[in-house]
Amino acid sequence: MSSLKERIELLENDLKAVPSRISVYHDLPFAILRYNPDEEWDLRREVELLATRLEATGKEVHSISMSEFLWKAIEETEGLDEVVALEQKRGYLEAQDQVTTYLSDRDWRPLAGLLAERLGKLNPARSIAFLTRVAAMAPGIYHMSKLLDQMHGKTRVTTILFYPGSIEGTTGLRFMNLEDRDALGNYRVKIYG
Repeated sequence: MSSLKERIELLENDLKAVPSRISVYHDLPFAILRYNPDEEWDLRREVELLATRLEATGKEVHSISMSEFLWKAIEETEGLDEVVALEQKRGYLEAQDQVTTYLSDRDWRPLAGLLAERLGKLNPARSIAFLTRVAAMAPGIYHMSKLLDQMHGKTRVTTILFYPGSIEGTTGLRFMNLEDRDALGNYRVKIYG
């Protein structure tokens, strides 16, 4: 397994290539950079440096926080007070399931819709989106493999998901190294693992 800096260097080389080498699908221009959850602060620093280097080549880098979307979905649906009241009345798992519904059900504020709206404002020829702060979806609020499936065909903006977890084999990702989670894979996106 390569180090975080080595994986970022590979990603950077693929992003700078013409054409970009991160994806073979024009309607799913995504890749995943996996990192160990305990490397969060190192990752944040490396992502900022990577963005600076890419911007020096004429790219526009947009960091998009998944935690921002989580709080936006809660705020634009029933609000935090309702989630807290549900947790107090029925427990954490019920509250987590309700937030999952907010982010998944098309009648609420689906995460894929929030992301598609944000990416829709960007120029696909120049922009690269970095999806960060994914750990906000732990322990079981939202599965990132679901997000990538739902984004198929919804953007042409090159998008990198910075994924905290472990890798099993070449495509099995275990979110936040949580032992009770299956290692899920998405064979249609490149994983820098």
